[in-house]
Amino acid sequence: MAKKSAVEKNEHRRTLVKNAAAKRARLKALVQNKELPIEERFAAVLKLAEMPRNSSKTRIRNRCEVTGRPRAFYRKLKMSRIALRELGSQGQVPGLVKSSW
Repeated sequence: MAKKSAVEKNEHRRTLVKNAAAKRARLKALVQNKELPIEERFAAVLKLAEMPRNSSKTRIRNRCEVTGRPRAFYRKLKMSRIALRELGSQGQVPGLVKSSW
């Protein structure tokens, strides 16, 4: 199991991203609009830089929903390889058969 504080920190980041997504998208659109004067675009860059870093989507870490493990994460199943192996051995993952010889 991962540290509870690390899992909670990641969940906090997810909520920040969700709340700031619209504002961040608007500012990015202003920055990328080449028809606007450079002053307005630069002001948008400064406002974007003032926003909390954790409200950026790239700060979210994919974690296993079962154990919270941050590495060896399968996106399709939303779990780590270790949790997948344990649940697969118990027959709790549909369509997965663990081979043994």
